[in-house]
Amino acid sequence: MIPRFMRPLRVGIDARLSGDGHGGVEQVVIGLAAGLAALGDGDEEYLFLTIPGHDAWLEPYLGGPCRSIAQESLAPRHGLGARIAWQFKARAPGFLRRNWPPPTAGHEAGLAAGALSPSDGTIESAGADVMHFPLAGGFLTRVPSIYQPHDLQHLHYPEFFSDDVLAQRAFVYRTYCEEASLIVMMTSWGKRDLVAQFGLDADKVAVIPGGSVISSYPDPSEDQVLAERNRLGLPPRFLLYPAQTWEHKNHIRLLEAIAVLRDRDGIDVALVCPGRKLEFFETIAARVDELRLGDRVFFPGFVSPLQLRSLFKLATGLVFPSLFEGWGLPLTEAFETDLPVAASSATGNPDVVHDAGLIFDPEDVEQIANAVARLWTEPDLRR
Repeated sequence: MIPRFMRPLRVGIDARLSGDGHGGVEQVVIGLAAGLAALGDGDEEYLFLTIPGHDAWLEPYLGGPCRSIAQESLAPRHGLGARIAWQFKARAPGFLRRNWPPPTAGHEAGLAAGALSPSDGTIESAGADVMHFPLAGGFLTRVPSIYQPHDLQHLHYPEFFSDDVLAQRAFVYRTYCEEASLIVMMTSWGKRDLVAQFGLDADKVAVIPGGSVISSYPDPSEDQVLAERNRLGLPPRFLLYPAQTWEHKNHIRLLEAIAVLRDRDGIDVALVCPGRKLEFFETIAARVDELRLGDRVFFPGFVSPLQLRSLFKLATGLVFPSLFEGWGLPLTEAFETDLPVAASSATGNPDVVHDAGLIFDPEDVEQIANAVARLWTEPDLRR
């Protein structure tokens, strides 16, 4: 065994996603993998903790100092040798087990409710020196941790969450903030909100802006871009809004704004909204029918990275009316692909946009309509 001080720093990163379209948080992890894999100026090692059999979504972005490790408690075990090895790790002396077990004392209520989880020992046995939790969840461990809760939407819009989810978040967010050595928020607004809501020491919270991951996706050829237009039957021009159909994404008011432009000003705007169709989509679809927008608004559902990049190439602009964001990742993707932006003034969006796009009140349909009209009709402004 190599003494810890003689080997490279090992950073564990929680990547336990199924890879079936988790939206922004999946892109955050992909961005971490792609960015860290490109580093060549150090000897650190990055261990991405994955669900066994569910790492295909991440593997294309790993390389260099990055590799995936499967969560031990979920990994299949075969043969006497594997069972003996696991028993040795579980019963090894403390200095070999890296201070197992995890610090569960004081968290009995959260553990009993199933909101908190103890480490299964995977990252400890892999020799991780620090653990990064970028999924808002995590697990209890004695390994020093960086926690990235993204946002506290549930405290601002509790009506968008079930009682069970609210109860779970009440345990999860505060506990992992307390356990972490460092907390990361992507905007100054997010840091101020976190400090105010939880009474944290501001020095414990770092603001680290996120970046676009779209350049890490496959770059579509002209034929592939055309194929995507034909597959979806898209018009020559459209605005893009990539988002899952959560209620806080504010699709309803955006649809109403597009109807206002048609009925009030004779401006015919087309809209494409890729992203997983969740339960609230039924309400959105009903509103599309009520506003007679069925031939101008497209909801293709979850799209692949190649298809998403094709839509960015095809779009006239990006509109982002969300009521609440920890980090508006599509905004940075639009900036990277030279796509002009109109975004809501909610939460941290102004921190991302500054003066590089139009800003509107997401609760004011008239303001949304006016911003969309400018984005749609003013080529000089778009440039």
